[in-house]
Amino acid sequence: MANTERQKKNRARAVIWGVLSALLTAVILLVLLVILDGRHNEITMLGDEQLVLEYGESYEDPGVEIRQVGRVFPAMREAETVYALNSFDPMQLGTQQLEYLIVDNGTEKHLYREITVVDTQKPVIELLPFQEGQEPSWMRGYIEPGFTATDNVDGDMSNIVEVTLLDDRVVYSVTDSSGNEAVVERELPGGLDAPEIELMDGEQLTVTAAMSWEDPGFRVVDGQGHDLSEYVTVEGSVTPYRSGEYELSYTLTNLRGESVTATRHVTVEPVLQSDTVYPEIKTIYLTFDDGPSYYTPQLLDVLAKYNVKVTFFVTGNHPDYNDCIGRAYEEGHSIGVHSYTHNYYSIYASEDAFFEDFNKCEELIYEQTGSYTKLFRFPGGSSNTVSNFNPGIMSRLTKTMTDMGYYYFDWNVTSGDAGETTETDQVFWNVVNGSGHNVNVVLQHDIKGFSVAAVERIIVWGLNNGYQFLPLEESSYGAHHGVNN
Repeated sequence: MANTERQKKNRARAVIWGVLSALLTAVILLVLLVILDGRHNEITMLGDEQLVLEYGESYEDPGVEIRQVGRVFPAMREAETVYALNSFDPMQLGTQQLEYLIVDNGTEKHLYREITVVDTQKPVIELLPFQEGQEPSWMRGYIEPGFTATDNVDGDMSNIVEVTLLDDRVVYSVTDSSGNEAVVERELPGGLDAPEIELMDGEQLTVTAAMSWEDPGFRVVDGQGHDLSEYVTVEGSVTPYRSGEYELSYTLTNLRGESVTATRHVTVEPVLQSDTVYPEIKTIYLTFDDGPSYYTPQLLDVLAKYNVKVTFFVTGNHPDYNDCIGRAYEEGHSIGVHSYTHNYYSIYASEDAFFEDFNKCEELIYEQTGSYTKLFRFPGGSSNTVSNFNPGIMSRLTKTMTDMGYYYFDWNVTSGDAGETTETDQVFWNVVNGSGHNVNVVLQHDIKGFSVAAVERIIVWGLNNGYQFLPLEESSYGAHHGVNN
């Protein structure tokens, strides 16, 4: 029993010593492996040591990695990441340094990463549109509608934008603090060139004398298609009834005081008059002023009875008998203007006053006959002195009316019915005794009944004495008086 117990104890001791020996051997081997492995901490900066970032660009630092490594066992434990001691500001231009502190076995180590923040972005220029009615033109000039300029670093730069106005565009430029330049252009359709004044019918114009003349007009359009004609001023005038040379100046001035001009030269030429044709046989031209009137129908009946044609110088003073003008015209008589009002002090006040009265009478004739006339007789005749209150008016009017192609007629035989007599018999003898010319232009008035009553006797006497009776025409003898005013 004793031996058995002793054996058990010996075996136990042997096992213990075996285990201890194995452990000791393992420890010795482990120590030898550590010595032979050369284990140490390996420090690695992750990412680039030098970086260039755009201003404001987000950045996440990758940090520093620490790993334990050896020759036998490359990595005995996972890596540790160390972050920078200081922070990085992406909104600060220039180079910044991140510092990393690592304590390795009681020893401090410092690593550094350089990050350079740069600005390569150009400023942004935005152009505001033109408001309606503010578009640029030569007339208005260029009114800047506005713009903005912003930069990611410098912020609002609108106040330092350089604006250059060219003929066809506007150039905007600005450079930020980093030297980045931005340039944009605004096109100006059509440009700001000065327009031309286009004269209708040309710069040289020849017209025939007339009571009125209308400028054929002009047109001014700028490069944007705006019609500027309403802003043109015209200097000079044309007296259309007076032959001569005239000059008109057309000027357009813009808001800056710049002007463009055009000049038109107008030549007013007299209308060529028909040559006077003298009848080959003795002729009496019976003429009647101041009608039509109550007596005109009676006169027309007498004239129709003998198929005699005469001339009526009419007025507008008896509107109830205006239809006699049309009847006389239809029956082959000549119709001429005398005066619409027969008011001397009104019609001889000026050329314009005369024309106004004359034209009213012309319109009356047109209404009754469907045509205008070139025949007329001055109220009081061309030799009248009642117009002396306007010195020279008759000298001007006789030339003016002739230049315009009208034919005025005075008389070389008077019936005396304008105040000399009120007797029919005397009217007859005045005409008979006065008709000693080869061409006789007789003055009567169809507003005088006693004068109209003498017409039949005058016709019978004339026909019996070899006279022909004719109406006046443009080529007829005018029997002009000497002008006294």
